Amino acid sequence: MDLTGGFTLDHSGSPAAPRSGPPSPGAPSTGVPVPDAPPRLPSQGGAGRRARPATEAGPGAGAGGGDDGAGLRARPAVTELRLSAFARHRSAAHRLGPVTLFTGPSGSGKSTTLRAYEALARLCAGEPLGEVFPDAADCVPERARPDAQGRRGFRVGCTVDGPEGPVHLDLAVQVEPRLRIVGERLTGRGRTLLATALRDPGRPTVQAEWHTAGATPVTRAPLPDDLLGTALLPLRVAGKTPGQLEVLAAAEQVVVGLRSAFACDPRPATMRTPVPPGEGRLRRDCGNLAEVLHRTHTDCPRRHHRLATVAAGGCAGPVTGLGVRELPEGTVLAVLERGGRPATPLARLGDGELRYLALALTLLTGPGVLEMDRIAEVPEAMQSLTLLADGLDRGLDERQAGELLGLAVGIAADGHVRVAGTVGARTAERARRTPGVTVVDLGT
Repeated sequence: MDLTGGFTLDHSGSPAAPRSGPPSPGAPSTGVPVPDAPPRLPSQGGAGRRARPATEAGPGAGAGGGDDGAGLRARPAVTELRLSAFARHRSAAHRLGPVTLFTGPSGSGKSTTLRAYEALARLCAGEPLGEVFPDAADCVPERARPDAQGRRGFRVGCTVDGPEGPVHLDLAVQVEPRLRIVGERLTGRGRTLLATALRDPGRPTVQAEWHTAGATPVTRAPLPDDLLGTALLPLRVAGKTPGQLEVLAAAEQVVVGLRSAFACDPRPATMRTPVPPGEGRLRRDCGNLAEVLHRTHTDCPRRHHRLATVAAGGCAGPVTGLGVRELPEGTVLAVLERGGRPATPLARLGDGELRYLALALTLLTGPGVLEMDRIAEVPEAMQSLTLLADGLDRGLDERQAGELLGLAVGIAADGHVRVAGTVGARTAERARRTPGVTVVDLGT
């Protein structure tokens, strides 16, 4: 690992090729840079443009977005995921569309790709590094050799498109000998807005510099080495100069775009038993599906009716509705209504049917019905929920996978919901023929 250099960025803000020249002593074959000193921010004197808040839509904003070249987005969204050195990934950059499906043979890195996305989302929500990466050693490239001080790590990053244009976030994480963020860079419009790096290994802080463009070109201050600096900027930047406003708007765009993610992994074994009624927020494993249906049946009748219609496309036999029974012991049980025939409790459904129903429910509802970190200060109309589904087609037959794929494309068309998932070869082949779906083959 090159411990003397910093992030080397090209003009777009994406990680550039490693610097030429002989490697530093102890540098591993992976060449993962973890900076010791922060790169200097350009001294931007004078007044710059007044940054527009990320919740404000510009003239070109709309459902199109930067990922399809249609202009600026009203709703921030992650349009590229970079795995510079993460687990088995090396120098990988994946464009993300409204619906992006990763495919490839076992061991090609499909699940770790989504894990990197979720990790960035959790860091943007303010979670400490140790909680996000409890097994961080597994994220270090296998052939990464430690330097003379025994340090190894990994690098990830992303691009978030929105009203501020493409904003790039790149992280260098040291795993050994101690887990910490040792380098972070936020760039937008060709300008470095925030840069952090490790100066004193004995302190639990990194040195940060952010763009000011006032009487003082940059502001310098220490930040914790276990939290994402970009997520802390709203607490540290006053927003008095055009440069500070630009930094705040870019940081807000990244935080909103990344935090609006929900990782869904339905577990049929947890979905078959009656559950107590409650606030009705769907958990990651969807074990409280009946509780959520109890809520949507009462509070969201239109969405509930649409889900019942969608259920008919993925469940065997006739389906005329989704009902919820209140049992004497105070729990609720969800059932498929069959018209004039006896209703079928969800406990009797197959694994594929239950996964299909849970994923369809996730697509049809918003953050208020999902157990996720909501951004209450930003209107939902300005947020774009991203569903992360590892094994999107797991346990589904071809008909169910096709119905779910069509639903995802239809829902994503309005820009409020995006999907990033992993699928098998058969679903991937079908997805390649489906307009609006981006298929990334990690096996090529």
